[in-house]
Amino acid sequence: MKTPKMKSAVKKPGAAQPGAKMPKRTQAVRLLPSVITILALCAGLSAVKFALDGQPGTSLAMIGAAAVLDSLDGRIARLLDATSKIGAELDSLADSISFGVAPALVLYVTLLDGTSIGWIIALIYAVSIVLRLARFNTLLDDDDVPAYAREYFVGVPAPAGALIALTPLAATAQWGDGWWSSHFVVIVWTLFSAALIVSRIPTLAMKSVSVPPHMAAGLLVLVTLAAAALITYPYILLIVLIAIYLVHIPFAVHSKRWVAARPETWDIKPSERRAIRRQPNVGGRRSAARLGLRRPR
Repeated sequence: MKTPKMKSAVKKPGAAQPGAKMPKRTQAVRLLPSVITILALCAGLSAVKFALDGQPGTSLAMIGAAAVLDSLDGRIARLLDATSKIGAELDSLADSISFGVAPALVLYVTLLDGTSIGWIIALIYAVSIVLRLARFNTLLDDDDVPAYAREYFVGVPAPAGALIALTPLAATAQWGDGWWSSHFVVIVWTLFSAALIVSRIPTLAMKSVSVPPHMAAGLLVLVTLAAAALITYPYILLIVLIAIYLVHIPFAVHSKRWVAARPETWDIKPSERRAIRRQPNVGGRRSAARLGLRRPR
């Protein structure tokens, strides 16, 4: 009688050994998100330097670059599976400087220096960013929120808030001094931006936005036009993008209220949820049973 052969306990050469050190190349790649965060921080601080040098356009470009880099570091960290506690803390601290302290100083140096309450307004804005980031960090640890809530930000995110607050500076860089650069308008606009930042108004998270395949060609055309505008009319492009972002807020509020009132749609994909919303009403109300949806358990 033959005895069954036992599998060899020797592991294959390519198998990972317990306690084995991570290759140096892998360690370097995992540092990439933190490197991007540091670059965003440097861009934000450089905005203050250019504002002090009398170059508001370059200062705006630095804040914009910081916003772009901030949108990349988290995505790259998740893509590389390189998320870490220190990375999250570093990102939050960098955001407080790049989108809180730096824009506040830029506004004060360029548009609020000649008014008695200019520094107070700058402080209010900077504090609003810090409070918003602190709230964001606490919400990350909240496991009781429904799945759909992750598709929305609570209040305006820090990068968007910074660019909104700097809109008068963009208008001044494009058209020179005008009513948009008056102390009264800048003060009111900055306070408005701070209110949006610390508010609980829902705004759409980019990860919840998807482009249908039939609209891909149109999106590419828009990206091409935006690239051309970035080269020729960068300040106008920034103002237009900010206007579009502000216009989307009422739609985000309505969207979240619609989902919150229908628990049976909480766990489905946003694209499927949008398809349900586009279906015609029956008797003034959609029937969840007719759509084959059930309340989450």
